Amino acid sequence: MNSYNGAGSFKKRNYKPLIIGISVVLIGAIGVLSRLPGVENFQAFDVTILPLLNAIFNSFTFLFLVAALVAIKKRNITVHQRFINAALVTTTLFLVTYVAFHYLSPSTPYGGEGILAGIYYFVLITHIVLAAVIVPLVLTTVTRAWNRENDRHRKIARWTMPLWLYVSFTGVLVYILISPYY
Repeated sequence: MNSYNGAGSFKKRNYKPLIIGISVVLIGAIGVLSRLPGVENFQAFDVTILPLLNAIFNSFTFLFLVAALVAIKKRNITVHQRFINAALVTTTLFLVTYVAFHYLSPSTPYGGEGILAGIYYFVLITHIVLAAVIVPLVLTTVTRAWNRENDRHRKIARWTMPLWLYVSFTGVLVYILISPYY
């Protein structure tokens, strides 16, 4: 990540181009995939297992984030870092299975009615909007920690943590609400 220069001082890295690049590519790819019809007659395996994996990965992300929050409240930075790294891994696995599902399968319409449909669409829309926002926020928050910009890290983490918790929790909720229609 970062290194010490020859004089023994810490050398910060500029992650901004990487954050912007990853955010644009990831959000753009998901946007494009949402418009594609899905692969016809894909039969290598049952793709409906992928949304279940999405929910499992989102569940683990949520639990890891709660544990990271507890650890940092107890000022245990090492444990906090480990749980954040675990959340990054499960979020990445979620993204892989999410992209795979939306590449291999047509979009699944929600079949519920009434108040449940209203709740579903509210949760879905807020989840989608905040999922796009959370990508650069998480990357910025993590790279500020890597650069040992602790004050700046804390300031942005106060926004990132609750939004990331919301996105991971509502990802599971969206799955629970739409799973009968796969």
